[in-house]
Amino acid sequence: MTSAEPSGWLQAFRIYTHPRVLGMLSLGFSAGLPLLLILGTLSFWLREAGIDRSTIGHLSWIGLAYGFKWLWAPLVDRMSLPLLTRLLGRRRAWLLLSQVVIAIALIGMASTDPLENLTHMVFFALAVAFASATQDIALDAYRIEAVAPRLQGAMAATYQAGYRVAMILASAGVLWIAAAVAPSEVIYDHAPWRTAYLVMAACMAVGIITTLIIREPEVPVSHLVSENEAHARQAIAHWNLNATLTTALAWLYGALVAPFRDFIVRHGRQALLILSLIAVYRISDVVMGVMSNPFYVDMGYTKDEVATVSKVYGVVMTIVGAAIGGVLTAKIGIMRTLFLGAVLSASTNLLFVWLAGRGHDVTGLIFTISADNLSAGIASSAFIAYLSGLTNSAYSATQYALFSSVMLLLPKFIAGFSGDFVDAYGYANFFTATAILGLPVLALVWLAGRAKFEAMDSPPRSG
Repeated sequence: MTSAEPSGWLQAFRIYTHPRVLGMLSLGFSAGLPLLLILGTLSFWLREAGIDRSTIGHLSWIGLAYGFKWLWAPLVDRMSLPLLTRLLGRRRAWLLLSQVVIAIALIGMASTDPLENLTHMVFFALAVAFASATQDIALDAYRIEAVAPRLQGAMAATYQAGYRVAMILASAGVLWIAAAVAPSEVIYDHAPWRTAYLVMAACMAVGIITTLIIREPEVPVSHLVSENEAHARQAIAHWNLNATLTTALAWLYGALVAPFRDFIVRHGRQALLILSLIAVYRISDVVMGVMSNPFYVDMGYTKDEVATVSKVYGVVMTIVGAAIGGVLTAKIGIMRTLFLGAVLSASTNLLFVWLAGRGHDVTGLIFTISADNLSAGIASSAFIAYLSGLTNSAYSATQYALFSSVMLLLPKFIAGFSGDFVDAYGYANFFTATAILGLPVLALVWLAGRAKFEAMDSPPRSG
């Protein structure tokens, strides 16, 4: 009995040697690399270049591309790409196209000095954002379809590991490279940033090579999807259209309408409440995050200090928080952990008010980053579990894209005015305001939790 237990554990850990699970590590890296390069790290670059805070805040709207990806997610989910789909398959074709576009656009960002041509920088950053959002859609679909359910946990774990490593490279790595190449920390120079972003563009080769190596998952279209298209075809037949147009309209219904209709039908009157909660749950963190890097610059922190404390140590604390969130979700439930995460995410923003009063204080920065990222990890873990439970497996990629899009739209829009707010009222008042933004979230979590428990306690409807 005793000798059997270690071998059982060893067998369990061997799932991480599965080729597709290992491949997910590289694909997660490819997914995590672009995000900070067009948001947090770019804001540091722009502020060092002397771009005003108001403009930096407005440019954070580039991230809204992730908030609108639900608009084209059904097309990525169902539409074939000429030649590429025939050679690689649906998922790999979209992955390869998006990864190549990201690499090219990052080269464009590297070659552009924002002081000389900010418009070109915005154009290339937008291209990175849209291609990165498309990669996320295709990757979510691949992850769900590539392996059996028993391997999904391992796929998610390796994806998150690769994603976090990429975030460290895209934040701390870029700052370290720029600092190493820069002749001076005082005088702005475009050359170090060009070098750093060219290295990031080259790092996209990790995802491109992996996409070319992995096998396309062989998953047929869901029975529910086929059934919905068949019903739509029957309804459209009464319009006396030709067969090609009827088939096209039925396909559009199955790809564009059915996933969203399914969500509304399944959740009924609670659908609006659920979407409202998703829309504001991360609002405190997202709005505050846009001004965090300009704040570090204005407080006199060096690239090395920010890279070490915020970008490396901070990411490690986020991973620790996510692990704690997973345990709490299992022990006290998703909704209670969601509530705790919302409380911590909003309240830890007040630590930045305290830090703003201290100026350049590395010890204070370490304490603030520890608490803030730990709470963010707990909140994220519970939130991902909540979103996953809302999806229908027949439309998992499209519905998950909808949820993650709704999650970003309002926070990113409000965050665009963050620079204006800081210019008018200062950092301390800004961080206080972001904490206050988290208060409505608590009410929505409580209402959603009560609605969920009432639905569980209510007797099943007949017929």
